[in-house]
Amino acid sequence: MGLISVYALPAILIVFIGLGLIKGVKIFDSFLEGAFDGLKTLLKIAPSIIGLITAVEMFKASGALDLLTYALSPMARLVHMPPEVIPMALLRPISGGGSIALLDRMLATYGAESKIGLICSVMCGSTETTFYTITVYYGACGVVKTRHTVIAALMADAAAALFSTLIVNIFTSF
Repeated sequence: MGLISVYALPAILIVFIGLGLIKGVKIFDSFLEGAFDGLKTLLKIAPSIIGLITAVEMFKASGALDLLTYALSPMARLVHMPPEVIPMALLRPISGGGSIALLDRMLATYGAESKIGLICSVMCGSTETTFYTITVYYGACGVVKTRHTVIAALMADAAAALFSTLIVNIFTSF
């Protein structure tokens, strides 16, 4: 299995270059054209990404995450979600890097085998960085009005957080 992972990418590159040569494609010119299109896309979505990162950092630094966690704790207890997990449920749709750092801190603090560690792990694997994804994909296409996308995606994230808790509670009760 180790040999496959070592040789897979070079083999794919050789196949593509070989097929391009056989078909008479100007490979380097095509590469440059694709790279230029990628840079144009990057320039198009950069303001949205910068704005999103700024908003996430302001959200965390202002204490709003802690305040929201405190406010949602009674509701979380109703579904047997440990209050320590709430920041993951709130941060995951906003920031992938922030939620991974939070997961790392949770696993270091509570352990990977703890209920909190398991719920955070399942939640991190079953939810999406909603706002980042919407920013990148809609920004690349030039879509300004997201219509129902944000609401539907946040409902899916809430369901994933709820079911992460439910599934871990079911499997750890045996």
